[in-house]
Amino acid sequence: MKETLTRSISGIIYVSLLLICLCFEQALIGLFFAFGIICLGEFKKLINLKSYTPYFIFVLLYGVFAYWEPVLNTHEGLTEAVQILMVLSIFVNLFLIKDLFSTRSIPLFATKRYLLTTFYVSSAFVFLILIANHYENYNPSIVLGTFILVWVNDSFAYLVGKNFGKQKLFEVISPKKTVEGFLGGLFFSCVASYFIATFTHTLGTTNWLILSIIISVFGTLGDLIESKFKRQANVKDSGVIMPGHGGLLDRLDSIFFAAPFIYLFLRILNYVS
Repeated sequence: MKETLTRSISGIIYVSLLLICLCFEQALIGLFFAFGIICLGEFKKLINLKSYTPYFIFVLLYGVFAYWEPVLNTHEGLTEAVQILMVLSIFVNLFLIKDLFSTRSIPLFATKRYLLTTFYVSSAFVFLILIANHYENYNPSIVLGTFILVWVNDSFAYLVGKNFGKQKLFEVISPKKTVEGFLGGLFFSCVASYFIATFTHTLGTTNWLILSIIISVFGTLGDLIESKFKRQANVKDSGVIMPGHGGLLDRLDSIFFAAPFIYLFLRILNYVS
């Protein structure tokens, strides 16, 4: 009972902080900056990287993309820079998916550790800010919608899996995840996408439905990949900053793995619309 109460209070504080900061662009930029620093620290421990270089790279990367227009007073060059970052981030994530399915452990040679901290963790927070500025003016509705879809997917995947799950999804890495749980999370995310489309007046119902599928699929993969990193590091949680939940990385692994794919989808929408 005490553990459930602790977990609930910790979760409420996390959600409340996010919802409050979503109301103000600079507050959200500051929050995601803090989240990025914390997640980097937790991830560095998982991959046993002691260097402080990833922090400097994150600060530089995040600062450049978050303040490109206000500082340079121009949009010129930003689109090209974002596209390069997006391509590199997606390629790194695709290689992580390959490692998830094709190797007993994720190779962690020196160069790969820096590629992961840069294009797996750091760039994800850049894309979350870019998603919030998808319409060139700050509009947090899409970011809020994506977080809601992640929460719906995770919650119903757990509930359906716990009550009806029989077939293991990826037993070697995450014994508790089931195919039934994954399908349950996907189904209810698709249902939630209709209400998000109706109340946010951002994207159409079909586009939110596609986003719900992207988030469920890549969010689940992101969760499995982080679980594999934790298994390699022989730890249960990535950290202890959220009592009852573990580390911040444990709570954000789904959304930041899906972030570059969400942004890619939004870019495609811009071209076809």
